[in-house]
Amino acid sequence: MQVALLYNLKEDEEAEKPPPTPDYYAECDSIETVQAIADALSVFHEVTLIEANADAFEFLRQSNVDIVFNIAEGTNGIARESQMPAILEMLGIPYTGSNPLTLAICLDKARTKEILSYHKIPTPRFQVFNSYSAKLVDLEFPLIVKPVREGSSKGINNHSVAYSYKELKELVTKCVGLYQQPALVEEFIIGREFTCALLGNLPNLEILPIVEMKFDALPKEAVPIYSYEAKWVWDTPDKPLNIFECPAKISHSLKMEIEATCRKTWEVLDIKDWCRIDLRLDSNGVLNVIEVNPLPGILPRPEDNSCFPKAARAKGMSYTDLINAVLNISAKRWRLSDIKYQKSKSKM
Repeated sequence: MQVALLYNLKEDEEAEKPPPTPDYYAECDSIETVQAIADALSVFHEVTLIEANADAFEFLRQSNVDIVFNIAEGTNGIARESQMPAILEMLGIPYTGSNPLTLAICLDKARTKEILSYHKIPTPRFQVFNSYSAKLVDLEFPLIVKPVREGSSKGINNHSVAYSYKELKELVTKCVGLYQQPALVEEFIIGREFTCALLGNLPNLEILPIVEMKFDALPKEAVPIYSYEAKWVWDTPDKPLNIFECPAKISHSLKMEIEATCRKTWEVLDIKDWCRIDLRLDSNGVLNVIEVNPLPGILPRPEDNSCFPKAARAKGMSYTDLINAVLNISAKRWRLSDIKYQKSKSKM
């Protein structure tokens, strides 16, 4: 097949204009990751690289690609992850991953939690603050403060948990001011945390080996969260932390509960092809969904400690296997011609 890889690169360190926040490009991919995905796809297909910038529409309009492998994060606005899929739908080009509506909803943590709550899927109680002038309603400390529309732990750091009204005011004011968006304030539940990678489409949905976060691997001063520091500062390819256990050592009943919760979350949010869902147990042993990632990170090297490839490797899948599995799952969903699809499979 003719495959286009659609992506956003991390900004060049030598760029003249500084980013608006230090973690602004955390969600975007490095050229190393983009090339690794392209290399994986190139084993079986012809691959074209297209950066998801203002010129992407014209490149796509004039292209003859059969399908797009989409990892584009978008650049501006509250629904930035939906920008490229919306363009692709307008042009009638199939693409991997969820539709624009699902991507927009899942980027907005509050909207996601509202939908989960409506469908009786546990998630920590929360409130959205546009400024600290809003009155705190029926939430119990400690509280964690996050930008409402960010991913890759942007805006979530080792000082994001408030234990008093004074700390909450400071965190909300800083979050709203720095990220120019509302702050999500939710009850901070302390318990075991898991992340679950899923591949496929209902009813044929595969759940890869579950990953558990081992927060005791973090520095002593660290709050037990997968913060920006934990993801990008303390845990590096040169000095990777032993922060993940995969497969997680859990009981059969907890495994079944995690898988059932993930399947229901997938269904109610209309997720497609792949996703990573983060969950945490509260003090009563109730499993809560804390994050839904329908555009998951896929850093290629084992020392990168990227959860989705880690789960795939635990199942015996190489990075090339994983990338092409996502593509083939999507091609089947889009009902691309049997000739093209069977040709791509025969090369495997």
